[in-house]
Order: sequence, then structure tokens, then C-alpha cells
Amino acid sequence: MENTQTKSGFVAVVGRPNAGKSSLLNWLVDEKIAMVSHKANATRRRSKIIALHKNAQIIFIDTPGIHEQERLLNQFMLEEALKAMGDCDLILFLAPVTDKLDFYLDFLIKNEKNTPHIILLTKTDMVSQKQVLDKLQQYSKYQEKFLALIPTSIKKGISRDYILEEVSKYIPTHPYLYDKEILTTESMRDIYKEYIRESIFENTSEEIPYFADVVVESVKEKDNIDVINANIIVEKKSQKGIIIGHDGKTLKRIGSYARKKIEKLANKKVFLEIFVTVKPGWSQNKDILKKIGYIIE
Repeated sequence: MENTQTKSGFVAVVGRPNAGKSSLLNWLVDEKIAMVSHKANATRRRSKIIALHKNAQIIFIDTPGIHEQERLLNQFMLEEALKAMGDCDLILFLAPVTDKLDFYLDFLIKNEKNTPHIILLTKTDMVSQKQVLDKLQQYSKYQEKFLALIPTSIKKGISRDYILEEVSKYIPTHPYLYDKEILTTESMRDIYKEYIRESIFENTSEEIPYFADVVVESVKEKDNIDVINANIIVEKKSQKGIIIGHDGKTLKRIGSYARKKIEKLANKKVFLEIFVTVKPGWSQNKDILKKIGYIIE
């Protein structure tokens, strides 16, 4: 246990779909933990990513994008984000510099507990300095609402230490909640699942990833190699055909992309076997969603 001068707390990272939440977290901890895709709504459930900064242990909570859709799976994703906002000590709200303030105003409404928050003005490398200053001026009208407003750019490496320093100010004085060596509370099986999902996002068309999910059926650890069996679930036979591809080429590409990431994390050889199963309407079926890991209340 750490002495009473240490700090430890939960920080929800929220924003619209594709605001760059997972990329930011991987950058802050300097490790590839969270699933990243250039397509929206890649993150589907909360996950914890842990950073140490001086005497502070910051438990970041990666969340799905805040959005409204009717599918049961999307309802689950919104609830995950809202629960994280309500349960944490601090919120980081990601606001891409090119966004209108509408997303921030919607966030203020959804932040029903008025949890303290910091705004990160992201992707500042994509616009001119004048545009950044103009956007800062727009947010300054709401300065009584937020604790800090920080321009940042992952690509240019701007503000990482400053973000961690600011976050550390607002989390409770408390002994560390997790061992100092832990980067995430996610199981290896869950991380493997996310790597395979990320591969689906990167190697298939716009529609397919949103109607697909992954179940890791088994992981057998051996001295020199890990053997992983996984199942990709889709809603239609046509989607199965697209994922498999001509002569199985797309499925092989998905498997190869995921295997390389898993091997890097596991630091050993991996044999990854992937099957594809059709479960009609799975994203609207509470029982199937529960089996996959999405519990709808």
C-alpha cells in the first residue's frame, strides 16, 4: 500500500464517436492497449487503462462514443458511456478542434451528476493556429463549466505531460488501487478479442464491422506458442461471405493483422484460428448480446 500522499482516481474519457479517445489513451500510457480505428463506434464497452504520473495513479476509463441510435447494441454503448461519467472522479471530454460546440452542449446535458471535467481540444495539428485560438475563444464562453481547456495533438506529441499533470490535480488523495505494474484490468482474452475486432474494422468495408463481433472461444498457452480459437459473429450470410472473401483471402488478412498485434503483446508466437458464424439479428437480441458480453438492463 502507498502512503497517504499518493493519489488514485477514475477518469472517464468521453466524446462523440471517432473523437480519438482510444488513440489518446494509448498515447498517454505509451502502449497499444485500447482498440483504435478511423471508423466511428469502434469502442463498444468500458475498459480501464492505468497511467502513473509522479505520485498519482490515474485509472482512465475508455468509453464508447456518446450517440443516439435505436439498436440494442448501440443503447448498451450509450449506457456504458453514461455510467462511466456518473461513476468517475473526473471526466476528460475530447473535442476535435473542427467540431461545432453542439457536441459539448449535449455532453453538459448528459453529465447529470455535474462531474468535474477537463476539455481536451484535440487534432490541433489539422488546422491553423488562428483556428485553434478561435475555437478556444468559443469554449471560453463556458469557462465556469470546466476545470481546464487544453489544446493537444497526438501526432505532434503536444501536451501529454501537461494533461497528466492537470488530471492528477483533481483526483483524490488515496493509496494506489492497483499494482504499479498493471496497465489495464482487461484480461488477455478480452484484449485479443479487441485486436481481432480492430482487424475487422481495418480490413472490411464500412458496413461490415458494425454488424460483426468476436468471441474468443479458447486460449491454450504453451511454452513457445499460444493457440487461440475465435469466432466472428455476423448477422447475414452475405456478411459472412464478405469477411471470408474470395478463396478466404479477407479472413486470412484479418487473421494475419490480428496475429501480429497479439504476438507483439504476448511476446511469443501465436497460432490464431478464426471461424465465422451467422447469428441473425444478434445486435438486437438480449440473450445473444449477454453471451457476447453486452448486458442490457
